[in-house]
Amino acid sequence: MESKAAKKAKKGFLSIVFSRTALILLLILLQLGMMFVLATKLSDYAIYVYGLQTVIQAGVIIYIFNQKGNPESSRTWILLVLLIPVFGCLFYIYVQMEFGTKYVGERLGRIQMATWPYLSERTEIVDELRVSKPANANLAYYMQKQLHFPTYRNTKALYFPNGQAKFKVMLEKLKNARKYIFLEYFIVAEGYMWDSILDVLKKKAAEGVEVRFMYDGMNSISNLPYNYPKKIRRYGIKCKMFSPIRPILTTTQNNRDHRKICIIDGEYGFTGGINLADEYINKIERFGYWKDTAVMLEGEAVQSLTMMFLQMWNVTEYKPEDYGRYLTKRLPEMKRELGYMIPYGDSPFDHEDVGKEVYVHILNHAKKYVHIMTPYLILDSEMTDALARAAKSGIDVAIIMPHIPDKWYAFAVAKTHYKELIQAGVKIYEFIPGFVHAKIFVSDNDTATVGTINLDYRSLYLHFECGVFIYNNPVVRDVETDFQNTLKKCHRISITDLKKINPFMLLCGRVLRLIAPLM
Repeated sequence: MESKAAKKAKKGFLSIVFSRTALILLLILLQLGMMFVLATKLSDYAIYVYGLQTVIQAGVIIYIFNQKGNPESSRTWILLVLLIPVFGCLFYIYVQMEFGTKYVGERLGRIQMATWPYLSERTEIVDELRVSKPANANLAYYMQKQLHFPTYRNTKALYFPNGQAKFKVMLEKLKNARKYIFLEYFIVAEGYMWDSILDVLKKKAAEGVEVRFMYDGMNSISNLPYNYPKKIRRYGIKCKMFSPIRPILTTTQNNRDHRKICIIDGEYGFTGGINLADEYINKIERFGYWKDTAVMLEGEAVQSLTMMFLQMWNVTEYKPEDYGRYLTKRLPEMKRELGYMIPYGDSPFDHEDVGKEVYVHILNHAKKYVHIMTPYLILDSEMTDALARAAKSGIDVAIIMPHIPDKWYAFAVAKTHYKELIQAGVKIYEFIPGFVHAKIFVSDNDTATVGTINLDYRSLYLHFECGVFIYNNPVVRDVETDFQNTLKKCHRISITDLKKINPFMLLCGRVLRLIAPLM
């Protein structure tokens, strides 16, 4: 007779096998399989199709070679086309046809144009910045001219060195909301953290506060039921998934909403690496201690985060949005002691690698040090060169990585970069207690960025991301203090340590590095 534990395990297994998630994954795999079978069958008729295949293959390679974009990504596609000619060509052509993504890009572009009037630059701020630090004024000009992200003053900032600290303050601010609450997160999982927040959202919605909640569709695979938005709407909360996972092979599945934004009344804005799940506040343990960071803005700069949220929200809305209702009040005077803030977003459709531009800018203009925390180190040649060049120029470049990774294959690829960076003078540390999910750069006690952008291809090129560039605000010192405190719990990786890396892991990393832009 089966035990209760066995029956429970069997029931759990069957629920996974026959779940909607399993069906979606099965159908996507079937579509990939059909594409591969088609390619294989065509290859069987080599006498008839060899010439056509060669022409198409050459045409695709020439097209890839001349495409604007990341060279490593182009190299990976060329390799795929050369190794698996028919399937590689078919798959690349399918991706380039942009099923689904073209609509999202065009729709988002129109919405961004509608919000630009609310993101105007105060030229006197950039003029002052040019006197203080011309290089940062150039970055501010780029952000406004190309992407309509203005530079602000009159903004306080509070830095959180872990999820517990952010959760406590965020919950308090949510409870005091009077007008509206906007939430946009990549990961949401039922548990203590989300349940506590949801209880507050229910009460606020009942009080007449406007509550909007949007999360990435990947959550429907394992974290939340597919019909979860319908359940949440019963509480008077506007809720939607961004890019729901559907059983169709489409390029929209590749562009996830990796942002973490919380806006309260246009007065407070949160962003950083911390999602809405219990591991982020160390309520449960996954991969040891979960080290993460976030920042809360209070003041004028919140407006950019608000508009980023509304832009994404309205991609699937067709009623005109009254953006003016959500404007943050601007003060006539300048509180100079608060420095400068540039909240920024990154989109796979704007043809600007904003996150990468910010990171490279900090590396190129540092005078003393650049200190970095990142969960992943899957670099292209440009980012590798920027890190190495800064270190070779006498800048103290230090990177804190996890010691306990969440993805073995990403960690394997990261290890392949260690030797080159260490030989260039970059210091690499691993956080011994567990996993680092933070995404920070801090430099020279005056410059920092805190956000959602990892040092990998997905964050830098494929996902929707956000962050805040901070200059001459007191919070920069808090970011550096946190880096130094975290460093005390780290082990510095040496060349000797690299010799101890499992050869199989290193081999896997080198093989996977060939397809890193597609991972």
